[in-house]
Amino acid sequence: MTHSPATTPTRREDVATGSATLRALQVTALLSVINLAWQFVTAGQLFPRGGPVELHAAGAIALHVLTGLAAIAAALHRRTTRGAWWPTALAAVVFVLSFVQANVGGYSTLAIHIPGALVLTGGAVWITAWAFTRAPRRSVDAAEPSRRSPRT
Repeated sequence: MTHSPATTPTRREDVATGSATLRALQVTALLSVINLAWQFVTAGQLFPRGGPVELHAAGAIALHVLTGLAAIAAALHRRTTRGAWWPTALAAVVFVLSFVQANVGGYSTLAIHIPGALVLTGGAVWITAWAFTRAPRRSVDAAEPSRRSPRT
């Protein structure tokens, strides 16, 4: 696809879009980790006397949504910044693992469900940490005054 001067994205637009997609990834990834903490709390309430199964199930649905949005945000961020592919792949794996977890979430399959929860959490935390250690690229106009080109 060719761009005419009127449709060619500028560096400033690329930076703004990259910043927006990075912020979306940061928010959705962090919400996923917070949701996983909720899942651990509600799971802990289920034993030994039973507990809020409905709350744990609702948290699982929210986890599907949040990890799906995080995977989309990671893909959009990669597309706009032409960055590394692995964060998108890991976010997609975390999304798929949330469904595997839901599938093996019964009392009889806890030997699979609990280690799976740890793997899922590790992936979600890794994506979140990666997202928060990225710095959006700054445009030349946003650089410090000493680095700007002199105006005549």
